[in-house]
Amino acid sequence: MKRTLPLILAMITGFIVLISDFIPHWPFGMITSEIEKWFLIISGFALILGQINLIKVNVNKIRFKAEGWQYFIITIASFAIMVLFGALWGTQSNVGLLGNGTKIVEVIGSKPFDYLFDNVYQHLQATMFSLLAFFIASAAYRAFIARTPESNLLLIAAILVMLGNTSLGSFLTGWLPENLDFLHLPNVSQFIMKYPTTAGQRAIMIGAGLGLIGSSLRIILGIERSYLGGN
Repeated sequence: MKRTLPLILAMITGFIVLISDFIPHWPFGMITSEIEKWFLIISGFALILGQINLIKVNVNKIRFKAEGWQYFIITIASFAIMVLFGALWGTQSNVGLLGNGTKIVEVIGSKPFDYLFDNVYQHLQATMFSLLAFFIASAAYRAFIARTPESNLLLIAAILVMLGNTSLGSFLTGWLPENLDFLHLPNVSQFIMKYPTTAGQRAIMIGAGLGLIGSSLRIILGIERSYLGGN
Protein backbone atom coordinates (compact mmCIF):
# COMPACT_ATOMS: atom_id res chain seq x y z
CA MET A 1 0.00 0.00 0.00
CA LYS A 2 2.94 2.29 0.70
CA ARG A 3 3.89 2.15 -3.00
CA THR A 4 0.51 1.49 -4.56
CA LEU A 5 -1.20 4.63 -3.22
CA PRO A 6 1.42 7.08 -4.57
CA LEU A 7 1.26 5.30 -7.96
CA ILE A 8 -2.53 5.67 -8.06
CA LEU A 9 -2.36 9.34 -7.03
CA ALA A 10 0.33 10.07 -9.65
CA MET A 11 -1.72 8.29 -12.35
CA ILE A 12 -4.98 10.10 -11.51
CA THR A 13 -3.30 13.49 -11.20
CA GLY A 14 -1.37 13.03 -14.44
CA PHE A 15 -4.46 12.05 -16.40
CA ILE A 16 -6.50 14.96 -15.01
CA VAL A 17 -3.84 17.53 -15.90
CA LEU A 18 -3.40 15.95 -19.33
CA ILE A 19 -7.14 15.93 -20.05
CA SER A 20 -7.55 19.54 -18.86
CA ASP A 21 -5.20 20.71 -21.63
CA PHE A 22 -7.55 19.24 -24.25
CA ILE A 23 -10.88 19.83 -22.44
CA PRO A 24 -10.56 23.22 -20.67
CA HIS A 25 -14.05 23.04 -19.20
CA TRP A 26 -15.61 22.32 -15.84
CA PRO A 27 -14.63 20.41 -13.77
CA PHE A 28 -11.13 19.82 -15.21
CA GLY A 29 -10.05 23.46 -15.05
CA MET A 30 -11.11 23.77 -11.42
CA ILE A 31 -9.44 20.49 -10.43
CA THR A 32 -6.21 21.46 -12.20
CA SER A 33 -6.19 24.81 -10.42
CA GLU A 34 -6.52 23.05 -7.05
CA ILE A 35 -3.76 20.59 -7.97
CA GLU A 36 -1.45 23.51 -8.79
CA LYS A 37 -2.15 25.00 -5.35
CA TRP A 38 -1.35 21.67 -3.70
CA PHE A 39 1.85 21.53 -5.73
CA LEU A 40 2.94 24.91 -4.36
CA ILE A 41 2.18 23.78 -0.79
CA ILE A 42 4.11 20.52 -1.23
CA SER A 43 6.99 22.45 -2.80
CA GLY A 44 7.16 24.62 0.31
CA PHE A 45 7.48 21.55 2.54
CA ALA A 46 10.03 20.07 0.13
CA LEU A 47 12.08 23.26 0.49
CA ILE A 48 12.01 22.90 4.27
CA LEU A 49 13.09 19.26 3.99
CA GLY A 50 15.92 20.33 1.69
CA GLN A 51 17.13 22.86 4.24
CA ILE A 52 17.00 20.29 7.05
CA ASN A 53 18.90 17.83 4.89
CA LEU A 54 21.51 20.52 4.10
CA ILE A 55 22.12 21.09 7.81
CA LYS A 56 22.18 17.37 8.60
CA VAL A 57 24.68 16.49 5.87
CA ASN A 58 27.04 19.34 6.68
CA VAL A 59 26.87 18.75 10.44
CA ASN A 60 27.75 15.08 9.94
CA LYS A 61 30.73 16.01 7.76
CA ILE A 62 31.94 18.46 10.38
CA ARG A 63 31.36 15.95 13.16
CA PHE A 64 33.36 13.20 11.51
CA LYS A 65 36.04 15.60 10.21
CA ALA A 66 35.49 14.80 6.54
CA GLU A 67 37.92 16.16 3.97
CA GLY A 68 37.55 19.94 3.76
CA TRP A 69 35.24 20.01 6.80
CA GLN A 70 36.17 23.65 7.45
CA TYR A 71 34.27 24.68 4.34
CA PHE A 72 31.12 23.01 5.63
CA ILE A 73 31.31 25.26 8.70
CA ILE A 74 31.25 28.26 6.36
CA THR A 75 28.24 26.77 4.55
CA ILE A 76 26.22 26.36 7.74
CA ALA A 77 27.28 29.78 9.06
CA SER A 78 26.29 31.47 5.78
CA PHE A 79 22.97 29.65 5.75
CA ALA A 80 22.23 30.64 9.36
CA ILE A 81 23.17 34.29 8.80
CA MET A 82 20.97 34.67 5.72
CA VAL A 83 18.00 32.98 7.42
CA LEU A 84 18.48 35.08 10.56
CA PHE A 85 18.75 38.40 8.72
CA GLY A 86 15.80 37.52 6.48
CA ALA A 87 13.64 36.57 9.45
CA LEU A 88 14.55 39.57 11.61
CA TRP A 89 14.51 42.42 9.08
CA GLY A 90 12.97 40.84 6.02
CA THR A 91 13.88 41.50 2.40
CA GLN A 92 13.33 44.41 0.05
CA SER A 93 9.65 43.56 -0.45
CA ASN A 94 8.90 41.87 2.90
CA VAL A 95 8.84 43.01 6.51
CA GLY A 96 10.76 41.02 9.14
CA LEU A 97 9.97 40.22 12.75
CA LEU A 98 11.77 43.38 13.90
CA GLY A 99 10.37 45.58 11.16
CA ASN A 100 12.24 47.06 8.23
CA GLY A 101 15.43 47.91 10.14
CA THR A 102 15.28 51.58 9.23
CA LYS A 103 18.41 52.52 11.19
CA ILE A 104 20.41 49.70 9.61
CA VAL A 105 19.21 50.73 6.17
CA GLU A 106 20.41 54.29 6.83
CA VAL A 107 23.89 52.98 7.61
CA ILE A 108 24.47 50.32 4.92
CA GLY A 109 21.95 51.51 2.32
CA SER A 110 19.71 48.43 2.30
CA LYS A 111 18.40 45.66 4.50
CA PRO A 112 21.05 43.21 5.78
CA PHE A 113 19.69 40.32 3.70
CA ASP A 114 19.64 42.38 0.51
CA TYR A 115 23.06 43.87 1.32
CA LEU A 116 24.67 40.43 1.62
CA PHE A 117 22.86 39.18 -1.46
CA ASP A 118 23.94 42.11 -3.63
CA ASN A 119 27.47 42.59 -2.30
CA VAL A 120 28.55 39.06 -1.40
CA TYR A 121 26.44 36.39 -3.09
CA GLN A 122 26.31 37.99 -6.53
CA HIS A 123 30.07 38.63 -6.53
CA LEU A 124 30.74 35.03 -5.51
CA GLN A 125 28.41 33.87 -8.28
CA ALA A 126 30.24 36.01 -10.84
CA THR A 127 33.55 34.59 -9.62
CA MET A 128 32.29 31.03 -10.01
CA PHE A 129 31.11 31.63 -13.57
CA SER A 130 34.40 33.35 -14.36
CA LEU A 131 36.22 30.19 -13.28
CA LEU A 132 33.83 28.08 -15.34
CA ALA A 133 34.85 30.08 -18.42
CA PHE A 134 38.26 28.41 -18.32
CA PHE A 135 36.69 24.94 -18.25
CA ILE A 136 34.41 25.93 -21.14
CA ALA A 137 37.41 27.14 -23.15
CA SER A 138 39.21 23.85 -22.42
CA ALA A 139 36.18 21.82 -23.50
CA ALA A 140 35.80 23.92 -26.66
CA TYR A 141 39.45 23.35 -27.54
CA ARG A 142 39.02 19.59 -27.25
CA ALA A 143 35.78 19.67 -29.24
CA PHE A 144 37.28 21.77 -32.04
CA ILE A 145 40.20 19.42 -32.69
CA ALA A 146 39.83 18.34 -36.32
CA ARG A 147 39.71 14.54 -36.15
CA THR A 148 36.46 13.61 -37.90
CA PRO A 149 34.34 15.25 -40.64
CA GLU A 150 31.85 16.35 -37.98
CA SER A 151 34.54 18.01 -35.86
CA ASN A 152 35.91 19.67 -39.02
CA LEU A 153 32.49 21.22 -39.71
CA LEU A 154 32.23 22.32 -36.09
CA LEU A 155 35.68 23.88 -36.21
CA ILE A 156 35.02 25.72 -39.49
CA ALA A 157 31.61 26.98 -38.34
CA ALA A 158 33.04 28.17 -35.01
CA ILE A 159 35.85 30.07 -36.74
CA LEU A 160 33.47 31.72 -39.21
CA VAL A 161 31.05 32.75 -36.45
CA MET A 162 33.80 34.15 -34.23
CA LEU A 163 35.43 36.07 -37.08
CA GLY A 164 32.07 37.32 -38.29
CA ASN A 165 31.38 38.91 -34.92
CA THR A 166 34.65 40.84 -34.81
CA SER A 167 35.98 43.81 -36.73
CA LEU A 168 38.68 41.53 -38.15
CA GLY A 169 36.06 39.58 -40.09
CA SER A 170 34.74 42.77 -41.69
CA PHE A 171 38.29 43.81 -42.54
CA LEU A 172 39.16 40.48 -44.19
CA THR A 173 36.13 40.39 -46.48
CA GLY A 174 35.25 44.09 -46.74
CA TRP A 175 37.00 44.34 -50.13
CA LEU A 176 34.52 41.96 -51.80
CA PRO A 177 32.06 43.61 -54.26
CA GLU A 178 28.40 44.05 -53.39
CA ASN A 179 27.29 41.18 -55.66
CA LEU A 180 29.35 38.87 -53.40
CA ASP A 181 28.15 40.31 -50.10
CA PHE A 182 26.90 36.86 -49.09
CA LEU A 183 30.58 35.92 -48.69
CA HIS A 184 31.22 38.71 -46.19
CA LEU A 185 32.11 37.08 -42.90
CA PRO A 186 29.49 39.04 -40.88
CA ASN A 187 26.80 37.82 -43.30
CA VAL A 188 28.17 34.27 -43.21
CA SER A 189 28.12 34.34 -39.41
CA GLN A 190 24.57 35.66 -39.41
CA PHE A 191 23.49 32.95 -41.87
CA ILE A 192 25.01 30.19 -39.72
CA MET A 193 23.34 31.50 -36.57
CA LYS A 194 19.99 32.03 -38.28
CA TYR A 195 19.56 28.77 -40.20
CA PRO A 196 21.83 25.80 -39.28
CA THR A 197 22.04 26.77 -35.59
CA THR A 198 18.30 27.42 -35.33
CA ALA A 199 17.54 24.12 -37.06
CA GLY A 200 19.82 22.27 -34.64
CA GLN A 201 18.24 23.97 -31.64
CA ARG A 202 14.75 23.10 -32.84
CA ALA A 203 15.77 19.48 -33.37
CA ILE A 204 17.15 19.37 -29.82
CA MET A 205 13.97 20.94 -28.42
CA ILE A 206 11.78 18.47 -30.35
CA GLY A 207 13.87 15.58 -29.03
CA ALA A 208 13.68 16.96 -25.49
CA GLY A 209 9.91 17.39 -25.85
CA LEU A 210 9.46 13.81 -27.03
CA GLY A 211 11.65 12.60 -24.17
CA LEU A 212 9.54 14.61 -21.71
CA ILE A 213 6.35 13.09 -23.12
CA GLY A 214 7.80 9.60 -22.87
CA SER A 215 8.99 10.14 -19.28
CA SER A 216 5.62 11.62 -18.28
CA LEU A 217 3.70 8.71 -19.75
CA ARG A 218 6.00 6.22 -18.00
CA ILE A 219 5.30 7.93 -14.67
CA ILE A 220 1.55 8.22 -15.28
CA LEU A 221 1.25 4.57 -16.31
CA GLY A 222 3.34 3.42 -13.34
CA ILE A 223 6.20 2.07 -15.46
CA GLU A 224 8.74 4.54 -14.08
CA ARG A 225 8.93 4.16 -10.29
CA SER A 226 12.33 5.62 -9.47
CA TYR A 227 10.69 8.53 -7.60
CA LEU A 228 9.43 5.91 -5.11
CA GLY A 229 12.92 4.58 -4.51
CA GLY A 230 12.51 1.59 -6.81
CA ASN A 231 14.10 0.66 -10.15
